[in-house]
Amino acid sequence: MLDQTSRYTNSSLKEEALIAGGEHVLSVYRIKPKPGFFDFIGTAAHFCAESSTGTNVQVVTTDDFTRHMDAVCYWIDEEQELMKIAYPIGLFDRNITDGRAMVVSLMTLMVGNNQGMGDVEYAKLLDFYVPPKFLRLFDGPSMNIQNMWRILGRDLDNGGMVVGTIIKPKLGLRSKPFADACYQFWLGGDFIKNDEPQGNQVYAPMRETMPLVVDAMKRAMAETGQGKLFSANITADDPFEMIARGEYILETFGEYAENVAFLVDGFVGGPGMVTLARRHFPNQFLHYHRAGHGMVTSEQSKRGYTALVHMKWSRMLGASGIHVGTMGYGKMEGYASDKVNAFMLTDDSVDGTHFHQEWQGMKSCTPIISGGMNALRLPGFFDNLGHCNVIQTSGGGALGHKDGIVAGATSLRQAFTAWQEGVGLIDYAKEHQELRGAFETFQEDADRLYPGWREKIGVHR
Repeated sequence: MLDQTSRYTNSSLKEEALIAGGEHVLSVYRIKPKPGFFDFIGTAAHFCAESSTGTNVQVVTTDDFTRHMDAVCYWIDEEQELMKIAYPIGLFDRNITDGRAMVVSLMTLMVGNNQGMGDVEYAKLLDFYVPPKFLRLFDGPSMNIQNMWRILGRDLDNGGMVVGTIIKPKLGLRSKPFADACYQFWLGGDFIKNDEPQGNQVYAPMRETMPLVVDAMKRAMAETGQGKLFSANITADDPFEMIARGEYILETFGEYAENVAFLVDGFVGGPGMVTLARRHFPNQFLHYHRAGHGMVTSEQSKRGYTALVHMKWSRMLGASGIHVGTMGYGKMEGYASDKVNAFMLTDDSVDGTHFHQEWQGMKSCTPIISGGMNALRLPGFFDNLGHCNVIQTSGGGALGHKDGIVAGATSLRQAFTAWQEGVGLIDYAKEHQELRGAFETFQEDADRLYPGWREKIGVHR
């Protein structure tokens, strides 16, 4: 292979100067060269070449301007297997319709063929930085949790957790049982999402299910005097099918169209699917589900990219909310330190794992918490995150409550209310039977998180 070290590496470049210049997307990778090829710096140079203007041989078409577009490795820590690359923003593709930038182009260059080269044992994108003048070319969210708080009649600055669920089982329910479960949950909760495999199955066709869901929502709102929210899955292979689903749902919800979000399974569908929904339905909350992300963003994977990278791209794409995991408090893989992923979605000035990012006023994206959560696990999660302004969707944590769905939904609301008011969960459970029922339902969690709870609450079985 061609040694391209002199062209694609430059240790004299300083990160502060690159950031001040505002002409480069900066990135950091964990990389290991494969034995028998280049040394570390040689592999880094080859990686940069593949990520931008180069190939594995000299070509006659390269000119001085082409070299100006080189991605360059400017920092290496061989012991930690880390390297940083500066990508000129001119490398990245732009729309012919409006000149705006696209996440698919970032992904193509930053996590494309470079990780699969023969001299790379493994490589993973850990974090990246986008300069202000390039960042403003991305759509960003049009809606977020504030729009939900408005519908729910909450405070618009600190409205608290949106109490949600995923109707279980996620597949196998026909239209009426699904809508009946929605009605029951809405009597105690706020938000229901289609699980990502649900859509237009032959036993529960969308044109039969959605009218029943709308009827259930209307009845629940009339009974409780509160707004309710539903996230409908419009994911499909075909953009015209996605648009048809979205338009049908809006027509069916009618005057309550603001109460429906659109769920897009953006990891399996790709950034184009998210952008389609963001641009065609800008007045709907865009619910980004990321099924399959674990095979790429998992801590166990040595290739791909991190969840933090995924969060940044999702906010740039314009997702209103995205699943961020449970940070070790639910059933999914995660760690308390994963809260940086949520901060990257919500804050305007954020320290990532390697780069500080200023979002320049781009609208925030809402963290969605899902996967094995119940009322007992919520206070620890909120303590770690520092706030409770999230959408939280408990499946079994709501539908598995010993006293039924309404009690399960109510117990979740009581748990976040107790945390907001600074009241211990056991003390709150003494006066609230649904939360007390959660202790009795999820006894393994209760024993682990609240030792002695039986005696304190007065449960003797």
